[in-house]
Amino acid sequence: MDLQHVIRVLSPKQLRSVIECESARISLWSGAVSSGKTIASLLALLISVAKAPDNGLIFIVGRTLQTIERNLIEVLQQPAGPFGPLARYVQHTRGSTVAVIFGRTVHLIGANDVRAEGRIRGATASLIYIDEATLIPEAFFTMCLSRLRVPGARLLGTTNPDGPGHWLRRNFLLRGKDLDLRSWHFVLDDNPWLTADYVTALKKEYVGLFYRRFVLGEWCLAEGAVYDMWEPDHHVVTELPEIVDRLAIGCDYGTTNPFAGIALGLGRDGRLYLTHEWRYDSKHSRRQLTDVEYSARLTEWMDADDGPGRPRYLAVDPSAASFVAQCHRDGLNPYPANNAVSDGIRMVSSLLASDQLRVHASCAGWIEEIGSYSWDPAAAERGFDAPVKAADHSLDAGRYAIVTTEGLWRGALALAA
Repeated sequence: MDLQHVIRVLSPKQLRSVIECESARISLWSGAVSSGKTIASLLALLISVAKAPDNGLIFIVGRTLQTIERNLIEVLQQPAGPFGPLARYVQHTRGSTVAVIFGRTVHLIGANDVRAEGRIRGATASLIYIDEATLIPEAFFTMCLSRLRVPGARLLGTTNPDGPGHWLRRNFLLRGKDLDLRSWHFVLDDNPWLTADYVTALKKEYVGLFYRRFVLGEWCLAEGAVYDMWEPDHHVVTELPEIVDRLAIGCDYGTTNPFAGIALGLGRDGRLYLTHEWRYDSKHSRRQLTDVEYSARLTEWMDADDGPGRPRYLAVDPSAASFVAQCHRDGLNPYPANNAVSDGIRMVSSLLASDQLRVHASCAGWIEEIGSYSWDPAAAERGFDAPVKAADHSLDAGRYAIVTTEGLWRGALALAA
């Protein structure tokens, strides 16, 4: 292999990790985003594939096949990227569950729930690479280790930090001396090839909990208010600018719980705005509505003189399949919302902190809920992040609208100004 090009773009810390990992059964790169850990681990992967024993299978594991393709395969295949001269040795057809690297078949496995165990059970592996290991179920990670049954078999993995009680830190990283395990911790400033402007932008984008984890690389507890950057006097507005794009209405569906609809628009001033809110609480009204009635009332609200108008998308709670079907029948262009809670909270936090999201005073439910929205200490003790699941219906609706339409507004924020 022509590794000279790759070696020239790596830092001494990255190179040291690539060399040291060859002597360990388990190798884990952890730390901040864009800190260089993935590039180092991918070089280790290429070397390991070339050396892997022939009497075992090779697996690359990620949360989904799509994240494997985006985070790993596409990086390896970029001719102008860090692995440029080696890109021709990586063959993959988008959507396929296999790739060919240096002539070896590599199986690609999405492992976003415990059912993924069945995809590797019974296999004998000589090499397993796991991307974003904190997002993989613990039982699947343990299953992977049990599959390394040939002499010289190894597991490589990367991860961003999570809570200090997370199983990966507690059962593996902290027990490195007792296990055949090597680990390397990276912070944002460990990557010498990032521009100063990019580093500054990342440090502004992440705030609070996410700054500590994704910039400083700390395994820290999620505690206190979820949106501790929220300032009502600043973020709440009584007048809206011209809305140049009605992006979405996010809907958190409820029968016994409140139904909440939040409209999201792009303002002429280059910010996102939550412009209108509609809620129906069956407990207060003492009557549950059917899907037909919800759809009709939502339509009436959208089309009212003081309503938000028809958006591009209706981003609906993905569990509300029957309501989505009704909206289709009524021509409302529904779309199952992206309900990645942690990613969504991080996105809303960044928008609030960077003053790219404001809320109209009429969105009373959203404004009321955000002040008491907090991390669940019981969940943190069990090693994962989750907000307290109470009084969050408008917050969920707003998050659905924002996260689901990211591809529409991300590049448009600055252009709209």
